[in-house]
Amino acid sequence: MDFDTAVEQVKRDWLGHVRVTHDDVSPSMLRRIAATLDQDPDAFPRGTLLPPHWFSLFCCESAKQSDIGPDGHPNKGVILPPIPLPRRMGAGRRVRIPGALRVGDALVKKAEVAAIEPKKARTGQICVLTMRHTFEVAGQVIAVDEFDAIYREAVPPGTKSPVNAGTPAPTDAAWSERKHLSNPLVFRYSAITWNAHRIHYDADYARDEEGYPNIVQNGGLTMQLLLDAAVKHAPGSRLVGLSARLTRPIYVGDTITLNGHALQDGRMDVWVADSQGMLCGQMELDFA
Repeated sequence: MDFDTAVEQVKRDWLGHVRVTHDDVSPSMLRRIAATLDQDPDAFPRGTLLPPHWFSLFCCESAKQSDIGPDGHPNKGVILPPIPLPRRMGAGRRVRIPGALRVGDALVKKAEVAAIEPKKARTGQICVLTMRHTFEVAGQVIAVDEFDAIYREAVPPGTKSPVNAGTPAPTDAAWSERKHLSNPLVFRYSAITWNAHRIHYDADYARDEEGYPNIVQNGGLTMQLLLDAAVKHAPGSRLVGLSARLTRPIYVGDTITLNGHALQDGRMDVWVADSQGMLCGQMELDFA
């Protein structure tokens, strides 16, 4: 079966498929999250209102060990559609946050396969999977998070993974924060989100199998750190939505810069740059 035919079959079988996950927003988990994000772990007792974007740290998938593939992701067809390309990376998000989440809530996530789109890219054949995650508490929608993942072809053994040359990051930030991406930080975040993708902790695998020069930073952590910084620079306002795009890999051990413009008319543009000053991701944030 050729690639296009295989993708069409996957679309017929999986589009609209919904998987439901339940989780408790427990004080013990909040202690681990807060500590990982360098916040006071004792500041989140039961009933505490959480930062709006922290909903994404809960209802993470928990595939059985026997269902984990050689790259650390769950095998195709266990949780996500069996798209016929071997490599998967996060690319972007579109989020609405109409509700609020508190410590102690019982959270439900409904994960829907929203789109599967094959494309031809500079690096070869790709496929974009869009998942729509709807988070609810007591039947009320807390957040809707549309997440894009890009599936790519494998690189031949011993060759480098193609990476775009990139563009210099903007230099007109109203605020900036530096953050070192240490191995323990990435490990702890991956443990919280139950992400076992080997490019985030196994240097030999990242180099030899996927062609990266080093361990790859977790894109979810990049967005988490950028959002945490942005919310601090918008006191008195509440984050209600965002659009995000990751454009260039970052590697563990680097020191990144989190940047943003000043909040104006409920909008804030933010971005992340690596130690070479190259743009690696950007977001448009909406506040109320």
